[in-house]
Amino acid sequence: MTDHKGFEADAGADGVDWNAQAASFDQEPDHGLRDPRVRAAWAERLRSWLPDRACDVLDLGCGTGSLSLLAAEQGHRVTGVDSAPAMVDLARAKLAGRDAAFLVGDAAAPPVGEQRFDAVLVRHVLWALPDPGRALRHWRQLLRPGGRLILVEGVWGTVSPVGIPAARLTALVEPLAGQVRVERLSDDPALWGRAVADERYAVVATAA
Repeated sequence: MTDHKGFEADAGADGVDWNAQAASFDQEPDHGLRDPRVRAAWAERLRSWLPDRACDVLDLGCGTGSLSLLAAEQGHRVTGVDSAPAMVDLARAKLAGRDAAFLVGDAAAPPVGEQRFDAVLVRHVLWALPDPGRALRHWRQLLRPGGRLILVEGVWGTVSPVGIPAARLTALVEPLAGQVRVERLSDDPALWGRAVADERYAVVATAA
């Protein structure tokens, strides 16, 4: 069993019922961001990944909305999507009064119609999807010109590791973007509330 959490609720990678897990989901340091140091670390990263100006952000596999809240606090307009209704309910409560909307739906094919975004933010979702390349191509279509894909992923566990290595994800993203950079996150224990030894990273890709 791996020690990671946070991927899209209906992924089926480990059979977890994320509706049932919703009430305790935020107990993980990098989920609830209740520790001020963890919260500040994610806020700093998010500020560096998102555009400087106020923009439209699509948070896929948003869980209880912790990253959505950080984005909203930084002045962005947020749409969150998660397949677990219980997660969406908690996200709506967490961001009540903010410029944010939350939808129940599939992260791989979010129910946003013709709406387009300046950034698509996805944390610990892509690795668990049956066809990551197809999901990435669809997400690219949801971006406005110059928009950004922000993908936080990793490889977790040592005996039976699961996840998607940075090199593989980068290879999938490069044909879709003009600029791609990889940012290692394993070396920053403040993000996780503890030191970690596995591969954790972010890929930030800017659409041409």
